[in-house]
This record gives sequence, structure tokens and C-alpha cells, in this order.
Amino acid sequence: MNGLRADMPGGNNVSESTVRRWRDELIGLLAAQAPRMDRALKKVTKQGGEVVLIDGTLIRTQRRTGKAGRRNYSGKHRRHGLHFLALTDENGRLIWISTARPGRTHDNTAARHDHILTHLRAAGLGALADLGFRGLDNDILDPVIVTGYVGTRTHKVTPGEKEANRVLAVGRAPVEHGFAHLKNWRILTKLRTDPARATQLLRALLVLTNLEINR
Repeated sequence: MNGLRADMPGGNNVSESTVRRWRDELIGLLAAQAPRMDRALKKVTKQGGEVVLIDGTLIRTQRRTGKAGRRNYSGKHRRHGLHFLALTDENGRLIWISTARPGRTHDNTAARHDHILTHLRAAGLGALADLGFRGLDNDILDPVIVTGYVGTRTHKVTPGEKEANRVLAVGRAPVEHGFAHLKNWRILTKLRTDPARATQLLRALLVLTNLEINR
């Protein structure tokens, strides 16, 4: 992106500030095409889907000093970044991405803030998630979010629970492919920490990623 800003002005007799403005306007237009969560889930339902995959990821950012920098440090990943939640269909195609939050944000905290459980119930969909989402859905009789089993001091995971965890892991595998497609964009290797700009950029890249995959 920096190379683009450096090359275009000289080759087209326009200022770098103009190129920067064009870039920002294009990102804004693409980001506006990213689906809202309720519409994305409704589309999955209309296409006959029964479940979606949910996961959180950390997009690395440049390290900054001060309180903002400490908020962006993820102890889980041991690096600085911005936290995003994403939903994919069962094949791993990205259908929605959240706003950017500080890197130390827990998956459950972000999911509650986005009312993901409420949206899933409204759409009549279930979700497969990792253990980071345990406790998000406490409905024992009719759970929407499936997270698998974990052993404790008083309860060892049974063979049946181990098999359920294995099946869940297989079902969740495509979500990693969705993130991999998104993170292939080189611009994300030098992402800055402005959450608003990062949110807009990630949503624009989601649109471009799906266009590329569907070609």
C-alpha cells in the first residue's frame, strides 16, 4: 500500500494526499458492502444451513507505548494486536466480522457485546465454537452454541466426550481456512492500532476475499 501511494502520484501526476483519499474512499465503499450479522445469518438459513462457525482472532499491530498499548496486548497470543470475532458458514466462508477491540478482549466478552447468542436464536441456527466460548450459552436443554468438553479435577473426560470433542474439532476446522484467506492480505502485516480504521479495513477485505474465492 505504501508502494502504491509512492508510485501512483509520480506516474499519474496526482498528489500523494489525493491517492490516499482515493484509497480511503475505496475502502469505505467496500466495507459498506460487508453484511450485518442478522442479514448474514438469515442468508445461511435461507440456503438451508443449520450451523455456523464462530471464532476469535488477533490481527497483529505495531506495538505502541502507553495505556492503549497495554490494552492491545494479548496474553493468550503473547503479542500486540486487535481482537476480532468472525462467523463463517460450515464450509469456512466468512460471512461476518465484528468491530475491532483491544487485543486483551476475551472471546466471550466480545460475543456478549455483539449479542451473538440472541442473533443465532432469532435465525434458528446453531454454532460450533472452541473452549474460549464456554459459558456463553448456559441453556442445558436447548443449547445453541456447542463448545465441547473439558476435564476438571473432579471429572475426567470420558471416552464418549473425547469422541464428541474430536467430531467438533473436525466440524470447526473450516473456520481456520476462513481466517487464513483473510490474513493472506499483506496489508494486515503492518496494521496500525486505530480500531475504527482497522474495522473498516477488515470488512473491506472480507468483501474482497469472498469475491476472490467465488471467482
